[in-house]
Amino acid sequence: MGKLVKVLVVLIAIGIVAAALYGWVRSRNGKGAGITLVDVESGSITEKALAVGQIEPRLKFQVKSKVSGIVRTCYVEVGDTVKRGDPLFEIAPDPTPQELIDVGRDAESAEASYERARADLARYQQLFDQGVVSRGDLDAQKERYELAQVALTRARENRELTTRGRVSGGGAAMETIIRAPAEGTLLSRAVNPGDPVVPLTSYQAGTELAAIAEMSDLIFKGTVDEIDVGKMKIGLPVRIKVGALPTDVVTGRVSRIAPQAQKKEGATLFDVEIELDPGTNVVLRAGYSANADVIIREKKDVLVIPERLVTFEEGGKKTTVEVPAEKAGEEPRKVEVVLGLSDGLNVEVVSGLKKGDKVVQRPPKEIQ
Repeated sequence: MGKLVKVLVVLIAIGIVAAALYGWVRSRNGKGAGITLVDVESGSITEKALAVGQIEPRLKFQVKSKVSGIVRTCYVEVGDTVKRGDPLFEIAPDPTPQELIDVGRDAESAEASYERARADLARYQQLFDQGVVSRGDLDAQKERYELAQVALTRARENRELTTRGRVSGGGAAMETIIRAPAEGTLLSRAVNPGDPVVPLTSYQAGTELAAIAEMSDLIFKGTVDEIDVGKMKIGLPVRIKVGALPTDVVTGRVSRIAPQAQKKEGATLFDVEIELDPGTNVVLRAGYSANADVIIREKKDVLVIPERLVTFEEGGKKTTVEVPAEKAGEEPRKVEVVLGLSDGLNVEVVSGLKKGDKVVQRPPKEIQ
């Protein structure tokens, strides 16, 4: 029985000491449950502007036909590499009745203009021989005749191309073959054999047959919110994160900022382009979605603390933090600090604290 009493006395004594020690620690850290201390550390602060967009070729060519008809043959598949002038499609002409009438009228009009120009040239030659007109007048009429001759040739070729699908002349044949406008990779093919084709004219956009781009020359195209665009300028460094490549970072520099905003889903946005740095080992594809961090300002090896620990007073003119009390049982005391660069989460401390100091972090207040 005596031993049991001794054990109880020892346990009670240990409990009293533990409670006293806990109370002392709480008094050193400031009163109130949940208070913790955060170290003032050295680190880096980066002010960034976010651009949202995608990786795209610098130059992209749309392939269209100048002749209406039906796709007869497709010579390429998506992903094929082509050179300028390589055949892509063959179009079988399928003109509408109105198109046949139009090309016929154009040819007849060109023939009439040519006959008039030829007759005028013969008359001017006679007048020049008689000394009535000058050499300059005769030369001007010769030029008008030559232009009429070229216009007639084009009108006849257009009529033949529309009706037959090819133009014969000078021993050569120009078929309705759609050729690559530039060297590159076929990004898309929008038609198959048998599909109808609307021609590209001055009054209609025409059917897009394919898209070609040079995949070795890619850029980032995206948008930046109006809040950030005022801080940006050409040449700022950029770090790009591609959604499909989460472990890779692509670097570059701002190369273009649109002078005018666009409205999109209630937001005011500015188009931007970013030139990718050469020599990247990351394999990129056209259309990859990406986010670009435009580095506005960056500081390294500066004192930083979480910005949530800062209290802004007097309308933001005064900034303070809480530090542990100097004596046990006292409340944490306020210290005025001068802040520098902020990235929205952490903030630079210019003065008021030094490395290794402790800053009080209070628990969030419960919503009643």
